[in-house]
Amino acid sequence: MIFLGIDCGTQALKIVAWNPDDSSILSVSKSYELIPNLPPGHKEQDPAVWIDALEACMEALRDRGLRVSDVRGIGVSGQQHGLVVLDENDKVLRPAKLWNDTSTEAECREIIERAGGFNSYLDEIGNDLPPGFTASKILWLKKNEPAVYQRARTFLLPHDYLNLYLTGNRLAEPGDASGTGYFRVRQREWSSRALKWIDPERDLLELVPPLIDSREPAGTLRASLASRWGCPADVAVSSGGGDNMMGAIGSGNVRTGITTVSLGTSGTLYSYSSSPVIDPKGEVAAFCDSTGGWLPLVCTMNVTVATEMIRLNFEMGDHKDMERSVRGVTPGSEGLILIPYLEGERVPSVPAGTGVLLGLRPATATPAHLLRSAMEGVTLGLRYGLDRMTELSGQSIDEMRLIGGGARSAVWRQIVADIFDVTVVCPDQDEGPAFGAALQAMACVEGRTVQEVVDHHVGVREETRSHPSANTRIYESLYQLYCATSRTLIESGLFEKHRKWIEGEKDNE
Repeated sequence: MIFLGIDCGTQALKIVAWNPDDSSILSVSKSYELIPNLPPGHKEQDPAVWIDALEACMEALRDRGLRVSDVRGIGVSGQQHGLVVLDENDKVLRPAKLWNDTSTEAECREIIERAGGFNSYLDEIGNDLPPGFTASKILWLKKNEPAVYQRARTFLLPHDYLNLYLTGNRLAEPGDASGTGYFRVRQREWSSRALKWIDPERDLLELVPPLIDSREPAGTLRASLASRWGCPADVAVSSGGGDNMMGAIGSGNVRTGITTVSLGTSGTLYSYSSSPVIDPKGEVAAFCDSTGGWLPLVCTMNVTVATEMIRLNFEMGDHKDMERSVRGVTPGSEGLILIPYLEGERVPSVPAGTGVLLGLRPATATPAHLLRSAMEGVTLGLRYGLDRMTELSGQSIDEMRLIGGGARSAVWRQIVADIFDVTVVCPDQDEGPAFGAALQAMACVEGRTVQEVVDHHVGVREETRSHPSANTRIYESLYQLYCATSRTLIESGLFEKHRKWIEGEKDNE
């Protein structure tokens, strides 16, 4: 008996084939690129690359000996917030604008204004509308590509699009839908008011897919795919969800007391809640989860983006070389702090942000210092989000589950434990959202709750456990300095002035 978990990310698509009988996992992936040479802030990808990667991964699984005839269920995890635009024949009309696209700041303001202001929008939706959420992408499309907009008949999220490919059904579920900006998270339903704020004239409710409960199946694998792949005819496809919702399942974060932190391209931290957690400032996202509860979440846009930028630009070798280099720098990087808003930031909301170094001097101008300051800087940014989340929810943290590429670094795990002052540990499966999607598929097929499946099949790797050390004192003072620096830069308007200067210089070229 095999369950497949598909994770459609920004840089690659991964499939894990999980056998719950012996806990074995076979994992394959196929990388792809963003569309190059777009204007600053624009991040787009052709959905065709996801389908090509999916087909390539299925072929790779067969080549590696997977008995696809044993597949019983499939679950899909997808990068959140992306806009996939389809015509009446389900043909993709343009590249998908992705979660990290910050080009729609003006459209966000316009939608908020039509709503009657931030508080009115928050009352309806339960969330703020940062650049990157789907709603502003639709308005951007209407304003900038009106011919495409008029041909559009369906708006889907990336995981919904893969579900359509797998089953032929256009559907959505509350977890991923709660990151669109036109979904009412308290009531778990589309917002006709918010859709009118996007376009007062067109009935956009006709363009969003029907909603199903996250515990319902999206359908059955299409006969043509089952035949081509060699799967049984009755393979169930679960509802799937956003990568954060699936990451919560895969890390065992389905009850209070556990917080998951993902150190990936972006950084996310989230906890299970039995009730909505609404942030009056809009910094903490009030998402639904994919188990029937809620998932208060903070997302920062720059995590391994920052560390990889430094590792690659300074030719620091592979990640083992990077680890050895960072170990030689004392905690706190001798006062070097990176404010890591490399191409804008979501929490805090700094669409015009860039990276800023404080404390650069001859002693700290080394690649190793820069790299450690990047690890610390992005983690300090997540600490700000955690403080906001715990303040709102009132929940204490018993244990932090660490996932994503950065979690493989022992140095980084200790940095997280010290900055958050909490014990951290990695789940026993490091496949994250893909594994969560496979777990959800099993729950769907067997008619069990996700919590029951998680209790039986999710553990931790004790060798990765890191406890807070005496360095918490260093990081607490560094955190205060980090927050003061960030706040000064934001409140002074320097980021916006800097962007205007850059744009002015380009206009003069």
